[in-house]
Amino acid sequence: MTPPTLERDPLPLRGRSVLITGVSRRSGIGYATACRAAAYGANVFCHHYSPHDAQQPWGDDDVDAVLAGVREHLIDGARVADIHADLSDPAAAKQVMDAAVQEFGRVDALVCNHAVSGSDGHLREITAADLDHHWNVNTRASLLLAQSFAAQMLSGTIVLMTSGQNQGPMRGEVAYATAKAALAGITATLADELAPDGIRVNTVNPGPVDTGYLGPEAWESMKHMFPFGRFGEPDDPARLITWLLTDEASWITGQVINSEGGFTR
Repeated sequence: MTPPTLERDPLPLRGRSVLITGVSRRSGIGYATACRAAAYGANVFCHHYSPHDAQQPWGDDDVDAVLAGVREHLIDGARVADIHADLSDPAAAKQVMDAAVQEFGRVDALVCNHAVSGSDGHLREITAADLDHHWNVNTRASLLLAQSFAAQMLSGTIVLMTSGQNQGPMRGEVAYATAKAALAGITATLADELAPDGIRVNTVNPGPVDTGYLGPEAWESMKHMFPFGRFGEPDDPARLITWLLTDEASWITGQVINSEGGFTR
């Protein structure tokens, strides 16, 4: 057996292309992950859909500024490209993947960071339309993106995003919790199916991360749940997600990994 090389490559994604969905706000996990992927040497293809953010209390961001921020971290020769797409459209997932492949020639890693929020509630309140909307964006689009990724017949890695609904209740978010639970639940099956093709599949639960929806009032009511004395920050899960894209994680697949900083419910 050849002894492993123990030195760490400072640019472990150099020469690779990464597609990340939901890169629309500089305070988001998608943006933090895109910046890390760029800093690690990757070409980064950013999907965004600002109309969703505009409907939320935290509001939308300047997409040009978002993309400029990612470009600041690129190494020489690497590029950033992007696409605006509504992933509630069943055709959009393939269109996004095709655009990334056309731009960079191949996609070596996929991060399904996108999520829909709102249009949710308690069991007695939600409608069939609410359930369908969350399923279509959070679950169906992620599976169709993974399908399109696998259709390249290339080795690589996929990271899905869940929300800790298996760690404790998410009161008032029945549609969201259901859709995200499906991704955690299907992880082992996808990993098993795609392993013969050299594709790894893992899912990350980032825990409560302050991406604009938390604040001082939330902290006062929840601070006893955080042993490190703070909410998660976008770069906390981004470090894990980006590491999973590297060869250092080549033996990790089929896992649902909680990145919660000791959060207790």
